[in-house]
Amino acid sequence: MAKSSQTTEQAAPPEGRGPLWRWLYEEAIDHLFPWSGRFLRQRFAFKAAGIGLAVVVTATWILAAEGRVTSAVVIGWWAGWSVYEVIARKHCKPWVKEGPWWGSKRRPASTVDLIAYVATKNLLIGAGLFLILSMLGLVRPVA
Repeated sequence: MAKSSQTTEQAAPPEGRGPLWRWLYEEAIDHLFPWSGRFLRQRFAFKAAGIGLAVVVTATWILAAEGRVTSAVVIGWWAGWSVYEVIARKHCKPWVKEGPWWGSKRRPASTVDLIAYVATKNLLIGAGLFLILSMLGLVRPVA
């Protein structure tokens, strides 16, 4: 057990905070990409699945923006991506923030922590994207 704790502590990014632009950049990368440098040391199949899913989810959102797929398809792919993201974060970024959202203190995450984090984050991102697409008239509400 102590060994996995040490691995998590070594994998977690430093807690210091630099300029605002750097903090915003690091927050965006941390929330949008479930991988870290550890991703490159994973098995080929895991890397291929991650890259493939990222391409499919991105393509699905682009097709949704063009009005070529329904919101149900986007939700389905988004759910699949979320499952993959929990697995990827468990291997590559096994930590969550502790304390206020603007803070930088992190702690080792359990699987339940990662599921809650990914579900909340992806729900907010998805809702924001759907709102933007519907405001542009590109996605119709499901009847």
